[in-house]
Amino acid sequence: MKAKKSFGQHFLNREAIAERIAGSLLGATPESNVLEVGPGRGMLTQFLLPRFPSLKAVEADRDMVAYLGKHFPQLDGRILEGDFLQTPLDTVFEGQPFFLIGNFPYNISSQILFHMVRYRSLVPEMVGMFQKEMADRVISGPGNKTYGVISVLVQAYYQGKLLFGVDKSCFSPPPKCNRP
Repeated sequence: MKAKKSFGQHFLNREAIAERIAGSLLGATPESNVLEVGPGRGMLTQFLLPRFPSLKAVEADRDMVAYLGKHFPQLDGRILEGDFLQTPLDTVFEGQPFFLIGNFPYNISSQILFHMVRYRSLVPEMVGMFQKEMADRVISGPGNKTYGVISVLVQAYYQGKLLFGVDKSCFSPPPKCNRP
């Protein structure tokens, strides 16, 4: 299945990295509710499901929803087809808190963060893969040239931390960016 530009898709192709991302939700326990944003072909999903049995996923690409249903039957009834940015997050786990995780497309990364902050009372922690430039903006401090609205808003409610870098060669197709 080919990546679609309209969805900003760049599929992670390294299982070791996906496993590391899945293990980065530090506050989550096996009983925790976890929502994966944009699971695509399930590279991250395969490592989240054994850790978090109540995992749900929201996917906008209808073809990927069908793919996930076929390859991850244990997600039956837990794949939300639609745009994460239009999803009322207080309904996903019936008003219960949940952890957010995903490999986020650069073109909507800031919007994903704004949506998360809007529901901050339900989202105690988020692990996301962003392009380096976006990650730098999120964790930037005052006086830094990348410090801005996204830095202020996210840091008002969360403590951001850069966990590790991932080279663009680890994606198919590789994203067009200056830095890994």
